[in-house]
Amino acid sequence: MVQIIKNAKVLNEQGQLETKHIVVKDGRIEAVLGEGADVPVQDGSVQTIDAQGKLVTPGFIDMHVHLREPGYEHKETIESGSRSAVKGGFTTIACMPNTRPVTDTPQTVELVLEKARQAQMAKVLPYAAITKNELGRELTDFEALKAAGAIGFTDDGVGVQSAQMMKDAMKRAKALNMPVIAHCEDDSLVKGAFVTEGKFAERHGLKGIPNESEAIHVGRDILLAEATGVHYHVCHVSTEQSVRLIRQAKAIGISVTAEVCPHHLVLSDEDIPGLDANWKMNPPLRSPRDVEACIEGLLDGTLDMIVTDHAPHSVEEKAKGMELAPFGIVGFETAFPLLYTRFVATGKWELSFLVKRMTSDPARVFGLDSGVLTPGAPADLTMIDLDLEKEVNPEQFATKGRNTPFTGWKLKGWPVMTWVDGQVRWSEQDGF
Repeated sequence: MVQIIKNAKVLNEQGQLETKHIVVKDGRIEAVLGEGADVPVQDGSVQTIDAQGKLVTPGFIDMHVHLREPGYEHKETIESGSRSAVKGGFTTIACMPNTRPVTDTPQTVELVLEKARQAQMAKVLPYAAITKNELGRELTDFEALKAAGAIGFTDDGVGVQSAQMMKDAMKRAKALNMPVIAHCEDDSLVKGAFVTEGKFAERHGLKGIPNESEAIHVGRDILLAEATGVHYHVCHVSTEQSVRLIRQAKAIGISVTAEVCPHHLVLSDEDIPGLDANWKMNPPLRSPRDVEACIEGLLDGTLDMIVTDHAPHSVEEKAKGMELAPFGIVGFETAFPLLYTRFVATGKWELSFLVKRMTSDPARVFGLDSGVLTPGAPADLTMIDLDLEKEVNPEQFATKGRNTPFTGWKLKGWPVMTWVDGQVRWSEQDGF
């Protein structure tokens, strides 16, 4: 089966838009041809899709998501989560192990992979837990988990509190040439708090989560990564102090990479309208100064990629209010239009920069063969209508989660078609 996506706007190496025809064969990119080039005659059936001048990029890659299965299927399943992903333009997603049971055995890793194969939507890459049950007491069987298909080790959702445990984990991971991915949070500083230490907390008389609760673990783990030589990746960076520490570590050659979420780039604690739990996430929304530091860190390469930290919860759970509701918001379906509208459409960022941070950069950091529009690469593609403006309506989400602070926001630049290995998995026109 050959597909030809004609009249697509494609970003060239200089970040300029050119009209191209993309030829796909057997799930891979066969050729990217210039506007005037003759499309080679192919044996067998040919499917032609006219992009009509819409942008076509490599499929987005999200290296930090929560699919909730097994154990929390009322929040999300691997099928519903990966449907939401492709609707948002994501073709590869890496899911966190804080499920029930925790993804800490080969059998659970294999379950996740099998469920993803059955869903036939986005490619799902499972992380495995660093410690059994994410309790921080005993390391998991790294060798067996890697053999089962895990792509890295993390106790995301909780920080590894023991420095010795983290150092031992890094040594084991280094021996297997595997990354350690860290949720950075010192538990002794956050008990009883659910928003950042700042103006919102002061106004409502709440205990706040201080910036140093994140940065202390970032600094500790950077030193451990230097000692062990492991590839150390920092989850959902949210503070100015963390950005500064990562920048310094990179400058002296420590193998550290990092990610940031859209909500930490566009919202601060001063934007929270009230005690609405759809504004509750971990890390929490920080100060405007922290937001600017994260933007600067993304621009200068201190922060390598954008991730969503897609974290669905049920309406009933989020209705419990800011204090009792679980942390987290959904992110797949709003990520690109949110950042395009805020930063690209306003002239603050180049379109090529945003696309790079959502495609080739995560692929580079984690050694994936996707994220590029080059012959031989998987035909994981996203078509985007940069002129399409819509209002965010959670009732139209493909995810089970409705927990978003962006309800009612008018955004431009929506994905309208997604291919995984050359197969159309979703289109705005035809649905799933």
